[in-house]
Amino acid sequence: MADLKTLVLGRKEVADLDTETELPPELMTINMGPSHPAMHGTVRIVLTLDGERIVKGDVQPGYLHRCFEKEAEHATYTQIFPYTDRLNYVSPMINNCGYAMAVEKMLGLTGHLPRRAEFIRVIVSEISRMTDHLTCVGATAMELGAFTPLLYLLKAREWLYTLLEEVSGARLTHSYVRVGGVSKDLPDGWLEKLEARFKELEFALHESEQMLNLNKIFRDRMAGVGAISRADAIAWGQTGPIGRAAGIDYDVRKDHPYSVYPEFEFDVPLGTTGDCFDRFLVRVEEIKQSLRIVRQAAAALPDGPIMVDDGRVALPPKQDAYNTIEAMIRHFKHIVDGIKVPAGEAYTFVEGGNGELGFFIVGDGTGRPYKCYVRSPSFVHLSTAEKLFKNHLIADIVPIFGMINMIGGECDK
Repeated sequence: MADLKTLVLGRKEVADLDTETELPPELMTINMGPSHPAMHGTVRIVLTLDGERIVKGDVQPGYLHRCFEKEAEHATYTQIFPYTDRLNYVSPMINNCGYAMAVEKMLGLTGHLPRRAEFIRVIVSEISRMTDHLTCVGATAMELGAFTPLLYLLKAREWLYTLLEEVSGARLTHSYVRVGGVSKDLPDGWLEKLEARFKELEFALHESEQMLNLNKIFRDRMAGVGAISRADAIAWGQTGPIGRAAGIDYDVRKDHPYSVYPEFEFDVPLGTTGDCFDRFLVRVEEIKQSLRIVRQAAAALPDGPIMVDDGRVALPPKQDAYNTIEAMIRHFKHIVDGIKVPAGEAYTFVEGGNGELGFFIVGDGTGRPYKCYVRSPSFVHLSTAEKLFKNHLIADIVPIFGMINMIGGECDK
């Protein structure tokens, strides 16, 4: 009968096996993605490795064929809203608001919108911020082996998606905001349903925190991984939860207030280490702060119109467009010829789910923008990914990339 070594190792000797498994001294190049489950979209990383240690990680985003900036040059100002949805399809309401604000700035409408419309914009934007963070935190936990928190957090996200669907009529690509206001008012009883869901969301978030915050595996995979200093984060243009995790006290809602945000109390959570674990903690805390903002906005929601009273800007109500020739013609002219925006340029920026989200529009006096540029946070953060990967192990790419929260639509400009 063969001895144990022969059964386990075949005919090889232990000494030979040790020699054969030694890694070659030269660097090795391998591809990670584009279909890797940790890549979150059409991305591949060309890794140069010394053993398992990353010497270089060439991040190459692919195409989603959204082409926001180019498509915007061929669409009227109203037709562009569906494209903004697809920039960050996890929190599209914020994109709607940021783009609308840029057009309103060119029209001289900034500060003159109905207050109810401004409050509704804040409510739907903060709910979208929550759906963005819930997705990011839940997916990252799942990729590190914690599957249950993903189920809890995605369940909470679906509650919010359902409520946004009741408001906008669409589950994911809402196209809800309009130049001059919002497309429709909140449904009757919607705020009561929202509060009921918020209580369930808080419980789901609490349960997930209990499973993750002190979990040794989760902490070991996140703490000290992908860390950057505050100075580097500023130099690399990082904003949002990534920048705040590195200690950058910058939030567009506080530092460059817009809409009715100055009327609400909320805190800007900051990290100290700038690593993945701080990014996780910042996002969780920002969900709680968004809850605070929405509750204040819901309690103080004023009555009144949801759209400016200006036929040159506002689309007629759908009911009128179906039943009167005047409203039908006005609707047709808005959609096909576009709102006549004065020639000039404007830049507005809001606090997106992943950081500063800006829109720069150049108008030539027609119904279509001559140029529409977007400052998308995911594109900025993805450009710094290689620096975060360097000198880490292959396995560390998973939490680092997860906490960058790359959204492909923002990269494919």
